[in-house]
Amino acid sequence: MNGILYGVGVGPGDPKLMTYLAVETIERCPVIAIPSEEKHYGVSYRIAEQMIKDLDKKECLSLPVPMTKDRQVLKRSYEEAAGQVAERLKAGKDVAYLTLGDPAVYSTYIYIQRIVTAQGYDARIISGVPSFCAIAARLGDSLADRQEQIHILPSSYDIEEGMEYEGTRILMKAGSKLPEVKRILKEKGLAAVMVENCGMEDEHIYGSVEEMPEKASYYATVLVKGNKK
Repeated sequence: MNGILYGVGVGPGDPKLMTYLAVETIERCPVIAIPSEEKHYGVSYRIAEQMIKDLDKKECLSLPVPMTKDRQVLKRSYEEAAGQVAERLKAGKDVAYLTLGDPAVYSTYIYIQRIVTAQGYDARIISGVPSFCAIAARLGDSLADRQEQIHILPSSYDIEEGMEYEGTRILMKAGSKLPEVKRILKEKGLAAVMVENCGMEDEHIYGSVEEMPEKASYYATVLVKGNKK
């Protein structure tokens, strides 16, 4: 019997935000997979190891993905990763792929799942707390009230059009394009807050565009509410 691939969301950073189902699934799987060269460099691994006893004794597949928008390069990387996962599934081993936040939100995992399921293997998603939900809790406010809309935007792409949307705009992974994000917010007169590394030891909260630094980690999220300051 073939194994099952699980995409396991470990939450935004605080290991206590991992769900019971996530912990149980990882404990049960003999193989884990991470999107990193070395497991101890993987943020999702470092979160999980605080909740999973003897995690370091499990077989670990290091499946790094290059930081590029070249779709051909990414396609090859996903196929290579899926090949390694499929080898374990064919051997009857369940694999838990650890991903930050939730596997259904801008996650590398889903591309690997699509390849694996196309080959006839079973795959399941274990939801995790998304970073923007944890950030709203950390700030003590809602993401939206009543009829307000929520828009989730990847900051590594063009966000300028999205700034015209009504309601709350969530700018994911803003650290890599922070100078550009700040420029657009200032030009449009928009108020925003940013939380960097939410729930982690090096968490930082910036209460305005002016407070935001020019550089931030990959795990920086900006919340924009309303249309003008």
